[in-house]
Amino acid sequence: MGFLPAKPFGGKIDYPNDTWDAALTYMYIGDGFDPSLGFVPRRGIHKASAGVDLTLRPSWTWMRLMRFELRPQFIAGQNGVWESYRVFTAPINWRFESGERLEWNVMPQGERLVEPFEIAEGVVIQPGSYSWVRYRVEADIAAKRPITGRLSYWFGDFYDGSLDQFEVRLVLNIWRLVTGEFNAVRNVGRLRAGRFTQDVFGARINFNFSPDLNLSSFVQWDNESRLIGANTRLRWTFKPVGDLFVVYNHNIVDRLSRWQLESNQLLIKAQYALRY
Repeated sequence: MGFLPAKPFGGKIDYPNDTWDAALTYMYIGDGFDPSLGFVPRRGIHKASAGVDLTLRPSWTWMRLMRFELRPQFIAGQNGVWESYRVFTAPINWRFESGERLEWNVMPQGERLVEPFEIAEGVVIQPGSYSWVRYRVEADIAAKRPITGRLSYWFGDFYDGSLDQFEVRLVLNIWRLVTGEFNAVRNVGRLRAGRFTQDVFGARINFNFSPDLNLSSFVQWDNESRLIGANTRLRWTFKPVGDLFVVYNHNIVDRLSRWQLESNQLLIKAQYALRY
């Protein structure tokens, strides 16, 4: 591939517009790049991506916006051999006048594995080149309703098998000062190496006593770690330039059908800005 610099470089051509929005991006990341802050998803790659969106606002009384999307991405190694690709398309992304939204996606993608990849406990995908097509149907409930949120379902092929992904997020506007949220994710995979089911459930409640005082609590459980984690946070803005945070984390785990304490943590943080 000729001379390649040690530091990453790239460029972007962007044409933002209301009707047509297009962009083309290229980035190179060397295999020896080690940033002092942050991280990079891969090293030693050439990454090219593009995006084209067409947005229409028809005069129909029941349709607010129609968007069509095309976003390809291609990643190759330093030797030019492809490592992965993905072509995200949205033939349907409609926002109705009522506030609801409906989207339909088709996404061809591929991955070239150079070593075994464990996707779930005991389920290992062997090295090789894989190509497949994924599909998604997604619906949003208008934010103006007492119960709002999003329902999403991915399905189709996955490596050498298939994968179904269900995602639910519901927000309950219980009261003007109280909101509740529930989210759930379920992955059901059927591969040559075996089958797996991954479940994640979470719930959050927010108490907005005033613009300066907020209390929130989030609880989550998944079937792989069998751990219930709770995060509770109090934020008090006692002055326009000062905030107090009190955070309590509590984790318990299911071991041999018995719940045991995993960890406890109490954090207190205060910040104050001096102006002169």
